[in-house]
This record gives sequence, structure tokens and C-alpha cells, in this order.
Amino acid sequence: MQDKLIASAAEAVADIRSGSSIFVGGFGGAGIPKQLLAALLRTTSVTDLTLINNNAGAGDPSFLELVRRERVRRIVCSYPRMPGSELLRDLVLAGKLKVDVMPQGTLVERIRAAGAGLGPFFTPTGYGTPFASGKEARVIDGRGYILEQPLHADYAFINAWRSDRLGNLEYRYAQRNFGPVMCTAAKTTIVEADAVMETGSLDPCHIVTPSVFVNRVVRRESCTT
Repeated sequence: MQDKLIASAAEAVADIRSGSSIFVGGFGGAGIPKQLLAALLRTTSVTDLTLINNNAGAGDPSFLELVRRERVRRIVCSYPRMPGSELLRDLVLAGKLKVDVMPQGTLVERIRAAGAGLGPFFTPTGYGTPFASGKEARVIDGRGYILEQPLHADYAFINAWRSDRLGNLEYRYAQRNFGPVMCTAAKTTIVEADAVMETGSLDPCHIVTPSVFVNRVVRRESCTT
């Protein structure tokens, strides 16, 4: 059994390179992996990033600073109008940032499909609207659908409530909304855990994400969610 506990957030993100795509967990202000984002911000040579998050960072200072320093080329989200979103608007208008906005259900289903090893899927959400522009559309049994693609990422930054040293995860409240699916759809999952427990101490019935989907765990220095 592999001990996945890493000494620091800086060490956990040290291999991330320019051009990487990163799932950033969290739902609103809950479950944002603040330490991992701060550590990524300190890796000043890493640029050209794609950040995928439900609320465009939910006003997290490190997320916004990565954008401000023009180290992010693309954001994929369901809701960009969070604190600090004026910065996103200005960079989009200046042609320095691309923001892809989609319905929340479509976003999470694209991630889930990627993690499950599925191909594209049809959804009625957005059919007949500008959101469907450029996408394959079909009418099935009298109802219109558009084709959406699975969404993978190179890394996932996840905040969990508790992890053991193997990377089995328990979530608290809204941490769970995006964390489990993002873990399955990333090549490398890095977890910022509020508490790290000894292996075998977690109740198997309460584990949501099994360790097979987790590569690295860091202990959160202070819990604010």
C-alpha cells in the first residue's frame, strides 16, 4: 500500500507545467483548495493554464491573482459572476482570456462522463439556443438534444474533509458537489485534506472517493470551510 501524504503543498504541485488543465474543486466558497492554489501561484514560471471550476474561483485570492498575472488562458465554469469577476470581464474584452460558460448540470455531467470512460452524450439543455451553436443537434422522440463532449483535465485540486494516508476521502457538505467526479476525470489528483487520518481509521461506509483515484495528499494548515 502506498503512502500518498506529501510534506507540503509546494511539493505536491511542483511538477505542474505550463499549458496544464486543472480541475479546481469547490461549490461557491465551500471546498476551495486554497493551499494548493496558493502554492501554484508561487510557481511563477507556470503559465498558459486552463482552470475548470464551478464558480470561476468563487473569489479566491490566489485564483484571481493567477488570472490577474495573465497566467490563465482559459476558464471553464458554470457561473463567472463571483467577487472579482470584473477582472475576468476586462481580460476577456482585451482578448487575453477565454471563458467558457455552460449550465452547471452540463459541466458536471461532462466531467462525470470523462471519469466513467464514456464518450459524448446528448442533453436537451441548451437545445435551440445560442449555446448549441456549432454542436451536433438531433431530435429524438420529438425532443431536441445537443451533443456534449467528456471533459478531462491533467490535474485536479480537491479539498476534502478527511483523508487517510492512502488517499481514501470523506467530504463535508458542499465539498462533495464536484470533488468526487473531478477526482475520477483527472490524470493526477492532488487533495488538500482538512485532516489526515491513519490508514484503516476511516469507516469504509463513509468513504466517497476511494484511494485509487487519488495521487497525492497534503494536510491543510488551517481549515476555513
